[in-house]
Amino acid sequence: MEKSKVYFTNMQTTAKENLLQKLNRLIKTAGINQIDFEKKYAAIKIHFGEPGNLAYLRPNYAKVVADVVKELGGNPFLTDCNTLYVGGRKNALDHLNSAYTNGFSPFSTGCHILIGDGLKGTDEVLVPVVGGEYVKEAKIGHAIMDADIFISLNHFKGHEATGFGGALKNIGMGCGSRAGKMEMHSSGKPHVYKDNCVGCSMCAKICAHTAISITDKKAFIDHNKCVGCGRCIGVCPMDAVMPASDESNDILNKKIAEYSWAVLNGRPNFHISLVIDVSPYCDCHAENDVPIVPDVGMFASFDPVALDIACADAVNRQPVMAGSLLEKNGCKHHDHFTDVSPETDWKVAIDYAVKMGLGHKEYELITI
Repeated sequence: MEKSKVYFTNMQTTAKENLLQKLNRLIKTAGINQIDFEKKYAAIKIHFGEPGNLAYLRPNYAKVVADVVKELGGNPFLTDCNTLYVGGRKNALDHLNSAYTNGFSPFSTGCHILIGDGLKGTDEVLVPVVGGEYVKEAKIGHAIMDADIFISLNHFKGHEATGFGGALKNIGMGCGSRAGKMEMHSSGKPHVYKDNCVGCSMCAKICAHTAISITDKKAFIDHNKCVGCGRCIGVCPMDAVMPASDESNDILNKKIAEYSWAVLNGRPNFHISLVIDVSPYCDCHAENDVPIVPDVGMFASFDPVALDIACADAVNRQPVMAGSLLEKNGCKHHDHFTDVSPETDWKVAIDYAVKMGLGHKEYELITI
């Protein structure tokens, strides 16, 4: 079997070529121009960063990708879906405000921003997952599924539940609607945090299964009727409806792979990962910590699995940064991500993604 090609360039520059020009050369050398972009919509999936976090990818990198898509005749847009947790990106208005705060706008990136699952995180498409063991129908943001071409632009970093966040995490979890994110994180159903509930009945009105009632100005969810769609989470103005977070990390990783399959199946896709500011935890945190390793470089591939493996291998070859959480925890497992988050096993997602046909673990690293 032929190895997947993963292209790499380091972060060194010259007077003739800066980092943005290197990224442009990298993705063209990796073959992005093999995709027919002419008059097609191209979703560029990126994480805009939770306000307060400073490790997210700068919008300058997104502009490089958007400009290449336009150069090839396509219509690019930046996208992400709303978060399940309470924060600065739980609905489209807050999400856009957060993106603008962090420097993403049509003026800085050269393309528009669309929040994939709409205003309240309920604008989704049910995508059948052929061969899925855990997910039969993935709930993917509507705007993302409407796109003709899918590009992931990933900040490669650690993650407390999945080991690291790379291409598969950015695609699978990132493209899930709020209900989709709940499905990945949970095998249970939402519940009401009564201290926050004001009895406004918004959740009861949107429930299609009459599972929610209001008693003494507090909502109650009948789990015998609830199907776990998560729409009540999206409409609650007080963040009183909370998801269960009871899924094991291994099953979470497998569900992310199944959601990634739903996003990528049947359309052209291309993947870019920047292994810089490798924070120990996700950019969903409203803070970031000392990077666990030095900056490595930029990677690109048509194979998201090989890309994630190549990035993980590159990180594990790096020395430990002084003052980081990795230094504090110590290198006991011969894997930087396991040393940072010992309860995780990132290889589960990789192996399951291979089983799903998303890519290969074997890769050829081509340095440019």
